Amino acid sequence: MQPFALNYARPAAESEVMAPYVYDTGLQLNVLSDGRIAAHDRALLRELGTTTSTAGSKTHFDD
Repeated sequence: MQPFALNYARPAAESEVMAPYVYDTGLQLNVLSDGRIAAHDRALLRELGTTTSTAGSKTHFDD
């Protein structure tokens, strides 16, 4: 038996915007190319409003 939601599930749309940070699995934080923590960059936060990562939703089925 297949759960009802799987009949309508669609892959997430790929973002056309390239974030200036990447997720560091060791630190479990988003970091800039120079190694600084992205959340500490006030100019970046003013521009983007957040440094959200999708890592949690991709690794935890109960999010």
